[in-house]
Amino acid sequence: MLGYRINLTPSEPLGLWRIVTLNLPATVGDVVFICPPQTAAMKDARDRGYLRSGLCPGGYAPLIKTIVATEGTRLVIDRSVTIDGRALAHSDVRTIDGSGRTLFAFAGSSVPAGEVFVHSPFVASFDSRYFGPIPASGILGRAEEVLTFAP
Repeated sequence: MLGYRINLTPSEPLGLWRIVTLNLPATVGDVVFICPPQTAAMKDARDRGYLRSGLCPGGYAPLIKTIVATEGTRLVIDRSVTIDGRALAHSDVRTIDGSGRTLFAFAGSSVPAGEVFVHSPFVASFDSRYFGPIPASGILGRAEEVLTFAP
């Protein structure tokens, strides 16, 4: 699945991106393409139209998100996200989506081994605020902008 991807969601700038192989483990601050896990939360998200179809397991398209927490990091999610006692910018938690449907925030905890907490500063982003940490094994690679523009 390496190669180029077109991002059509405002989670990150719109346009053409390249998936670059990671030579080291992904870390906080890396913008990555990651396959969502095949969970009930992701199925519900796809049914609601939050996720597009693609080549990841379960028929999902990869997400483009920034890693904001890794193994052992303590998360508190209330009206926004706090990571190891520090507020995460642009992390307000919404209680309803754009169609008026209820959204449920992840309860918070420590990030388990082998998982990452991903985020986008876009206010309506569907990210770990709602589905929690996800397996780092789903990371396809680092996301590199090729030809993009901010919405």
